[in-house]
Formats: sequence, C-alpha cells, structure tokens
Amino acid sequence: MVLLRNVSVASPADGSVDVRDLHLASAFHPHQGFEKELRDHAVLPALVNAHEHLHQNGVPPLPQALPFRNSYEWAAAFQGHFGNAAVKAALATPLPARLWHGGLKNALCGATTVMHHDRAHDTFDATSFPVRVSQPYCWAHSLHLDYGPQVVTSFSAAPPQIPWFIHLAEGVDSLAAGELQELQQLGCLGSNTVLIHAVGLGDADVVDIIRAGAGVVWCPSSNLSLLGQTISRRRLRALFDAGCLALGTDSRLTGARDLLAELEVAAAHSDFAPRELLQLVTERALRLLRITESTDCIIVRDRDADPFRGFLGLQRAQLRAVVRDGAPFITDPDFEEWFAALGIPCRAIALDGQPKLCRSDALLNKGLPAWTLEPGLTLQ
Repeated sequence: MVLLRNVSVASPADGSVDVRDLHLASAFHPHQGFEKELRDHAVLPALVNAHEHLHQNGVPPLPQALPFRNSYEWAAAFQGHFGNAAVKAALATPLPARLWHGGLKNALCGATTVMHHDRAHDTFDATSFPVRVSQPYCWAHSLHLDYGPQVVTSFSAAPPQIPWFIHLAEGVDSLAAGELQELQQLGCLGSNTVLIHAVGLGDADVVDIIRAGAGVVWCPSSNLSLLGQTISRRRLRALFDAGCLALGTDSRLTGARDLLAELEVAAAHSDFAPRELLQLVTERALRLLRITESTDCIIVRDRDADPFRGFLGLQRAQLRAVVRDGAPFITDPDFEEWFAALGIPCRAIALDGQPKLCRSDALLNKGLPAWTLEPGLTLQ
C-alpha cells in the first residue's frame, strides 16, 4: 500500500479539495509499503485524451498558407506531402514503434487513458504499453473519406453500450454544415455516437446531438490549424452543460504538442473555468468513452490556492509524478524509493532538460527504441 501524506486531493467532478493522507493500491506488489510526505502538493485525476491518432505523432505536418474549407480538402492536399523525405522517413518507422511513441507522448503529460481513432492493434495489449487505450470501441473515419470501416455497417455492429466514433463536420463550408443531417438520414446518430470536431454544425444541430444523448470531442488546436476556427463558445457551453463534451488532441500531425497544451488552447477559446476544463479531460471524457472509473493520478506542487487554476499552464516537465494503477510511471528523481519499493525498474531520463525517472519497460517496444522518436526526451 502506498501512502501519500498530507496531500491536497482535488476532484474536478465536484470541485472538492480535501487535505489528507491518500492511500493508493498498487497492482504490482500489494503487500509492499511506501510512504512519502507531500505537504504543499496536490493530487488530481490523470488526464483522458478523448481523441488521438497514436501512430501519427511523428509525421511532419502539412505546410499551409491558408485555412482549408474542410478536412477532405486537407486530405487531398496531403497526397502530395507523402513525397516529402521527412514524411517518408516517419512512415517507414514500424507501426508498433509509432503507436508506442504516441502512447509515450501522452503518458509523459499525464494522459494515461487515450481513445485511439483507428484500428486496434495487439501492441496495445502489452502490459508495459505507456497508456490505457480505451476498449472496446467501434469507429468509422468520416462520411466522405474512403478509409476504415463503412459507416452504416460499423454503426449497426456497435452495441448500444459501446461508443461509436466518427469525424463529423470538420469544416466551415456547406458540406460540413450538412453532415449531421446526413448522419441522421443514415440512422447513425444514437446515444453511443461520439462526433469528433463538429466545427461546422449549427445551433439546431447541437440541439439534435443533445436530444440524442450523443457526444462531441472538441479538438481546438487541430481545428484552428486546418480551418482557422473552432466551435463557438455558445455551442461549447450548451454541449458542456448537457454533459456531452470532452477534449482531444488529434495528434501532432494537426494538433497541439500534448493534452496540457490543448488545455491552454481550449481555455483561450472558451468561457470555461479551470475546473470545467479539467472536467473535459477527466470525468466527462471517461463518461463519453463509457469507462466507469480510473484510479490513475497526477502529483503536482501547489502553485495556487485553487489547485484547478494552478494546474492550467503547467508543462509536462513540471509534473512531479504521473501515477498509473497505483504505481509511478514518470516522476522527479526524489521518488526513486517508490519505484524500488514496488520492484519496478526505472531509468534516469531528461525531459525537456529536467531530470526524471521513467519506468524502463515503457521506453522500449520489443527492442524498438520508441523513446528516440520523442523530441525533448533523452536517456541519462
């Protein structure tokens, strides 16, 4: 049993902050004990990335001078980008290593649960895979791109209790504006439908989404990069108040560096309070992904009387510890005894110039050094 003494335990779900001793059950060595005094520290739930393409984080973005009208135009323009030498090199990296890199990128910023919008892969089943990939799930890519499962077939095969994901209305033109109606005509808007982006939808569409009990994942960095705009504050508020909004990154191919950076962009393009923003990447995201609970957490130094406000603006190297299943994943060096107490091998690394410790088995995938794909990460 791990005991963190005198720590502020903050819950974005209800806004409570309770200074107490926190017990963490570990699945590694449940009978081993570890205690640490953490006065002037806060513990928050680990982050949940509700939309990510894990295998695309090392692919160089498409240079663009002007916004596109929709994602289909962007995809067409990207065809010529495949000839770029850097893109070829990135795509030549074995898929398991690219997936592992995407998992590592998320775990380093405290996102320990991720929705991967693409085919599942047996790499996710490795006990040392850096994040928990949300499963089971069903998906289609989009209405008008020939990739992935066919829309109606995949939706029909999704049991009502399993979330079904699709990119929708990723644009600012009439095509994007009509996609929700098109989805409804296909019979694919249900309570388990989760729409990614939804930039081009109108107020009446938002009402239909809420009425259906469906969800929306907001990816503001990607929207601003591709389209030059994102969902309006009014529509975001309506979706949030209905309990059907979460936040995602959409990978570095189009989006922010990580979920911490995405939170800053979300703050700048909404009227959400800090606690509401953290809800989007904790309990609201778990609800959309149909995950009942997560005991993962993040440890940070108290920077503010309000730990929710203090968390916003943090960089990944400023996190004191990221904890998964009651065990440390990445920490500052003074947590070394925690790794030792649970018998978890760790490796000294530098993250954005700051010394850290990381679980050794999370840095390698069957001999493929996925850590080498991550900018800012070096072994010591």
